[in-house]
Amino acid sequence: MTRIITLFCIFIAQIGFSQTAESYLEKIRNNEALLTAFFQQMPKGGDLHHHFSGSIYAEPLLERAISENFYLNLENLAVSKTKPEKGNWESFSSLKEKGKLDYYEQQIMQTWSIKDYNGSVPSDDQFFDSFMKFEPTIAGHFAEGMLELKKRAIAENVSYIETQLSTIPCDMNVSDLSDFNSKLRQASAQKDEKAVLKLLDELYKSLQKKEAKKYAEDFNTNFLTKLHKDLKIDDEKFTMRYQNFVLRFMEPVDLFKNLVIAFISSSESKLTAGVNIVSPEHGQTSMKDYWLHMVMFKYCHDKFPNVKYTLHAGELTLGLVQPEDLTWHINDAIYIAGANRIGHGVDIAYEVNSYDLLKYMSKNNIPIEINLTSNEFILKVKENRHPFTLYKEFNVPIVISTDDAGILRSNMTEQYVLLAKRYQDVSYATIKKYVYNSINYSFIQDDSVKKQLIKNLDNRFKIFEAKFSKN
Repeated sequence: MTRIITLFCIFIAQIGFSQTAESYLEKIRNNEALLTAFFQQMPKGGDLHHHFSGSIYAEPLLERAISENFYLNLENLAVSKTKPEKGNWESFSSLKEKGKLDYYEQQIMQTWSIKDYNGSVPSDDQFFDSFMKFEPTIAGHFAEGMLELKKRAIAENVSYIETQLSTIPCDMNVSDLSDFNSKLRQASAQKDEKAVLKLLDELYKSLQKKEAKKYAEDFNTNFLTKLHKDLKIDDEKFTMRYQNFVLRFMEPVDLFKNLVIAFISSSESKLTAGVNIVSPEHGQTSMKDYWLHMVMFKYCHDKFPNVKYTLHAGELTLGLVQPEDLTWHINDAIYIAGANRIGHGVDIAYEVNSYDLLKYMSKNNIPIEINLTSNEFILKVKENRHPFTLYKEFNVPIVISTDDAGILRSNMTEQYVLLAKRYQDVSYATIKKYVYNSINYSFIQDDSVKKQLIKNLDNRFKIFEAKFSKN
């Protein structure tokens, strides 16, 4: 008996810290304060679904607008560096002199983010409308934003961010192709992929290749690489990479032009990790041109096969669009566009042949980027209505991310708190797997960088799990 007890004690000692951390997590499942402390300290790997401008908190943006004496639109609370000719605009210095600054500061915080949201406007409008209102405060101040994001990430044990960051869409001229928008949409309406690809080929050949490459090189070298290097963004604690993106609301020719430049940029720089497409998926142009956009990505993939891309797809729910519009977006993003990752994927349960689609994602290691706070606020989808459990059931690779932590007044820690609290069958080992997924499924082009991040993550978890040892 003594020998058995001794062997059992040795076994317990050799179990490893992850079991101790797991048992502690199970004990605190329903206590949000304890969960927050646990996940605040837990290494969280990377944030792969991350919008640069939407991740900066409103406070520094407002402070900048005041210090640089921007003009405020008193009706919609947008700001401008110079005073526009139309509209009711007033400088911040004038508001301060009149004793009105405190009032408008409060209103701005509630407009540029979801702070104190009271439901007076639809949640999706509140979210998407905020971007253009504060955007002028970011232009020319990317350095401050990057350093803010780095500092916050390190503070909550996030070691990598893959953020969506592009400058102003290019105004590069092409030859006279004024009728191409209508031709592309006509072929798209008929789902004539061959016709669309032929038109895109003509459009691609008409682009001034040298000029397109010049735009990409200018972004890579004179903006991104210089900024990244000067700020010393990468260090032993933190790494950042960048996704180019295009805007869904643009006309087809303009979107394709920018998409080509985005692919060129990502093909020629190890800092530009990939490409994305953004803007409300349920917008009028987004819905009308969605299939066309997927074919454009397919075309660009053929031209630049080594470039990775993740697509916002299925950020939709019943009531936001017609039921039939919930059935095909993720399908097309994967089967037509060939997406390497999917962002949101909330409407998966409504998609045609969703089981087959989920099996395909699992078999081909196409991860889903889960954004719990974002989906709850924008779409009102949470808990057992959220498709997280569906993706988990079919073994689709899962990564946890924030989306727009600044606007949403959130952070990565809160995402894991929500995950552990809402889905109590998700073990610590599984959560840890999601953390490693965030590095393994990143678009980092340099294998040595990815391997170092994994090594650092191993060390971080060893230190974290040691805190729960009873030895």
